[in-house]
Amino acid sequence: MRPPLGFLPLLFLSASARPEEGDWVKLPDKCEVCKYVALELKSSFEETGKTKEVIDTGYGFLDGKRSGVKYTKSDIRLIEVMENICSRLLDYSLHKERSGSNRFAKGMSETFETLHNLVHKGVKVVMDIPYELWNETSAEVADLKKQCEVMVEEYEEIIEDWYKNHQEEDLTSFLCATHVLKESETGCLNEIWEGKKGDSAPLDEKKKKKKKRKKEK
Repeated sequence: MRPPLGFLPLLFLSASARPEEGDWVKLPDKCEVCKYVALELKSSFEETGKTKEVIDTGYGFLDGKRSGVKYTKSDIRLIEVMENICSRLLDYSLHKERSGSNRFAKGMSETFETLHNLVHKGVKVVMDIPYELWNETSAEVADLKKQCEVMVEEYEEIIEDWYKNHQEEDLTSFLCATHVLKESETGCLNEIWEGKKGDSAPLDEKKKKKKKRKKEK
């Protein structure tokens, strides 16, 4: 029987019990990187697509009339999204209690949420990681951002092509399944976090769930 929290004066995770580095730190693979790059691109485009702003491009060369282009169809919007996309991945945390690509999600992981609650209740928690570093970016998330920067640079023209010519197509399918990944590498694209009640799911996954419920009806 598990004793009540008041009778747990010490939670100790010793260094000797820590698994090998290869088991402890699992860096994101290409599928996971592309999945979250596409997800954040879609979220960013959705956020910036609500404005009705028109960018003044000056006077027309032939008729002398002022001309403009909608911000939502402009190169400026694309550039701004692309410049900030990888930094958005630093909002993610590593959720080791989840499997597959779902281990990357925004918000504090259940593991660290539990540990923080223990500390707030006066329980002494001793870990290899100092308390002040608990909320620091993990090695996996830092590598997610690093690989994002390489991927965005390498596939910049593909993303631009989607933006200008193929927005009716799902970006994850267009970018990841069609251009970035081999067919044998696309497994994580179909992984959906069902989550517990009240837990937040990424925008793309919420849409998939809604479609699924509509089909069931």
